[in-house]
Amino acid sequence: MPPAGVKSARPAHRCTECGYASAKWVGRCPECQAWGTIQEFGAPAAALRAVSAGPVTAPARPIAQVELAGAQAVPTGIAEFDRVLGGGLVPGAVLLVAGEPGVGKSTLLLEVAHRVAERNGPALVVSGEESAGQVRLRAERIGALHERLYLAAETELSAVLAHIEQVQPTLLILDSVQTVRSPGDGTDGGATQVRAVASALTAVSKSRGMTTILVGHVTKDGAIAGPRTLEHLVDVVVSFDGERHSTLRLVRAVKNRFGPADEIGCFEIGDAGVVGVPDPSALFVSRRTAPVPGSCVTVTMEGSRPLLAEVQALVAGTGGGGSPRRAVSGLDAQRVAMVNAVVERRGGVKLAEADVFTASVGGVRIAEPAADLALALAIASAAKDRALPEGMVALGEVGLSGEIRRVGGAGRRLAEAARQGYTTALVPVDAGTAPPGMRLIEVPDLGAAFHRLF
Repeated sequence: MPPAGVKSARPAHRCTECGYASAKWVGRCPECQAWGTIQEFGAPAAALRAVSAGPVTAPARPIAQVELAGAQAVPTGIAEFDRVLGGGLVPGAVLLVAGEPGVGKSTLLLEVAHRVAERNGPALVVSGEESAGQVRLRAERIGALHERLYLAAETELSAVLAHIEQVQPTLLILDSVQTVRSPGDGTDGGATQVRAVASALTAVSKSRGMTTILVGHVTKDGAIAGPRTLEHLVDVVVSFDGERHSTLRLVRAVKNRFGPADEIGCFEIGDAGVVGVPDPSALFVSRRTAPVPGSCVTVTMEGSRPLLAEVQALVAGTGGGGSPRRAVSGLDAQRVAMVNAVVERRGGVKLAEADVFTASVGGVRIAEPAADLALALAIASAAKDRALPEGMVALGEVGLSGEIRRVGGAGRRLAEAARQGYTTALVPVDAGTAPPGMRLIEVPDLGAAFHRLF
């Protein structure tokens, strides 16, 4: 029994998913609502003995004296992938690449390993989902065979570490991290085991200066599977997106400690593998001989890259009565609903008894407010059955009172539109100077824009 007045030390418990701490074990985490993630991790802080000072790995130095050679990015030779990473692969960095099954992650990373083997040194690809023969067939198809590109099919962490000792690679690709087992660290594929495997490979990468790329699964909602601590452990998190019925693939940097975290890379998948698309604006705009109602072109910003994108709308009467339908594809549904209301209330376009369908062209997802004006013009054009002028783009954020606000990066957006051959731009007031060969039409609100065009 403890002395009078002294409470006994009770074991503490913590959620392996979100880190929620609890004094007792519960079956379901009250914070993230996950089942079976509460585990005992020791006594509370008051019962722990003080930690004394120990040896350090290296003495602290003034920040100006820290060498930068080990943190310089090495280009892979794939321009679109290097753009997303901020210049290339950093020695000792750990990357997490996530995407849906069949989107092309393994094909792209096999090409990255081939380029690194050609330029920088040995590259090791460890597959836990496919046999070595299956990966070899893919490598032959895309022309990724090289004497310094090594391949292994393993599902044990100890075997992966043994391959690293033998090959001494400059780049390690593990496909995927959920398939590698670490005995004694929970169930296969569980949150504890995934975190243990990632922590072990991160430590090896930092000590050797070896770049590591981990392939991760995604859930049905599109989020990265496994514990959120996995995203905190790595240096770069890359999302590989693409419609299953489209050849376009978009690579986005969700987190990047070595560069911008909002860049986008465009790829096209085909028989020869995943090929970069340096000028993707043409993929998101329809090519037609004459303008049609319900279509408007805008310019979106993906990181530092301006991209032309086309917004389409279709307004039709409700067949047989009933509630009107609102269908959205590639756009933010909440923002489309708001623009619909503003177009009807401030623009005088009757939509209450009509079906409204809106979509983006080419499978690109448009979420920024700069496309509001183009969306409003497309809806009004479809409702009035009158096409917009040929060679025109629209930029601007639409407010609830109908005013049109300026957007960031207007100069780069207009310059890209002029480079693609557009001659007229509908913009907010004081949007800046027009690039050579382009005429700006400034409108203060949505009513003025409709009056000018219709």
